[in-house]
Amino acid sequence: MTNMQQTTATARGPIKSYDAVVIGAGVGGLYALHHLREMGLSVRVYDGATGVGGTWWWNRYPGARVDGPGSPFYCYTFSEDLVKEWDWAETQPSQESVLEYLEYVADRLDLRRDIQLETWIRDASYDEVAQRWTVETNAGERISCQFLVCAVGTLSAPNTPDIPGINTFAGECYHTGRWPQTPVSFVGKRVGVIGTGSSGVQAVPEIASEAAHLTVFQRTPQYSIPARNRALEPELMQHARENWEAIRAQLNTNPVGMPFKFSERLAREDTPERRQALYEDLWQKGGFHLLFSSYADLLTDKEANRTLADFVRGKIGEVVRDPKTAAKLMPEYYLGTKRQLLDNGYYETFNRDNVTLVDLREDPIQEITPTGVRTATGDHPLDMLVLATGFDAITGTLLRLNPKGRGGVSLKEKWSTRFDTYLGLMVADFPNLFMIHGPGSPSVLYNMPLGAERESAWIGDCVRHLREQGLGAIEATVDAEKIWDREITDLANTTLYPLTDSWYTGANIPGKPRQFCVHLGGPLYFQRINEVAANGYEGFAFEEDRRVETVAAL
Repeated sequence: MTNMQQTTATARGPIKSYDAVVIGAGVGGLYALHHLREMGLSVRVYDGATGVGGTWWWNRYPGARVDGPGSPFYCYTFSEDLVKEWDWAETQPSQESVLEYLEYVADRLDLRRDIQLETWIRDASYDEVAQRWTVETNAGERISCQFLVCAVGTLSAPNTPDIPGINTFAGECYHTGRWPQTPVSFVGKRVGVIGTGSSGVQAVPEIASEAAHLTVFQRTPQYSIPARNRALEPELMQHARENWEAIRAQLNTNPVGMPFKFSERLAREDTPERRQALYEDLWQKGGFHLLFSSYADLLTDKEANRTLADFVRGKIGEVVRDPKTAAKLMPEYYLGTKRQLLDNGYYETFNRDNVTLVDLREDPIQEITPTGVRTATGDHPLDMLVLATGFDAITGTLLRLNPKGRGGVSLKEKWSTRFDTYLGLMVADFPNLFMIHGPGSPSVLYNMPLGAERESAWIGDCVRHLREQGLGAIEATVDAEKIWDREITDLANTTLYPLTDSWYTGANIPGKPRQFCVHLGGPLYFQRINEVAANGYEGFAFEEDRRVETVAAL
């Protein structure tokens, strides 16, 4: 292996050559760079942003926070030094603090020298003769690499709704996933927020506290649980530092990669009074304890789920003073089968005099006008429009990259009807292309920094295997993809997840194939991918290293 970059001159200009190119400088890309570089590979990372951080660089909207279990477990686990050196301030870290942490990691591990920012990859194609990928940037640079690692993020392709007139709005207009780098003021302004997913639920209380008036346009009401964000107790941080190896082992065996004690009790085993008391205790505790620490069958048994859904709907009715508004905020889907939201005062916001809720099921948007939003019942004048309309999740950024694999087949062609992968890490007809948090991995239903570490470790071991065995390419087989697809489907069908339209199933994007793309195995997933490697990478096809000079191929 070599850790030296090479540059080759051709008729079309110089071509930089690396062992591996990583696309994306977020949580996954930063660790992949570190891990592969530690193996001795030459690696280059490309990212379109002006700074590292991935989704934490882009998502600067007001109220943005880790909406899962946070400090001190939403972090890299491989380095005790990083754990000991970084102080988290809150239990639910803010966007600013997570970005500062990732910037610190980039500096601490000297990653920036191998990262090229403000650079979009506009094309990537595989050369079957050279067994290498050729990557082109928006500036016209051409790069050759043996291994292409896509760390492009699961929530990185903003979804802008196709609403008539949306481009005619004359006021300020921002998407939460592409928030400006400069401060945005809501003071004295009439603001409209379209969307009540994670970013909408986080942003609404913050915007309402400043705006002259806030109108929330809601298509689907959501179940949200109080985060109970608070200052992180020094004792908790100290305990984590003193017992990190044990905690790391606990994270690795947990179903979602977090230090929750999952309940083994079934909802029907308790009386209604006992269930109510338990739900109330966990509601006051806040965070995901309500979902994970109450009963084991909430996501597999409809009746068990109903008991918790009824409890949360009851809480909405208690918090929101106006019965008509409360009724509009009542969800009907199976709780937990969409991205489970945590909030800091979301429902309380609708008690404010300067907040109006528009239920788009009863009063749909007709068009966006230069001065606001027109619904079936009339106009809503606005100075600012905030699109909290989410993302083309899990697959969207990969499809926008649209690499070309064997025989020139594009990923869009490959995935035109189904998002088939093997292990969520590779795709048939795309040799030497790896994905971090790809469709078919645990991705968004697992601790993502930890998942990125474990997937990157598998990728590194695979690359090492190829080098040691004199192999030039590895590729998933179509049969292996089919078997993996059945495994994901079978796991999902033991739960309530497939019964709900959500971005987990692609339902938020018109025309997108409906498919549940998350492997629900947790530790089982990592056991499975390690078994595949231990069994000689079963389900993969290999090619001998042809040792063709890059110049000849290009």
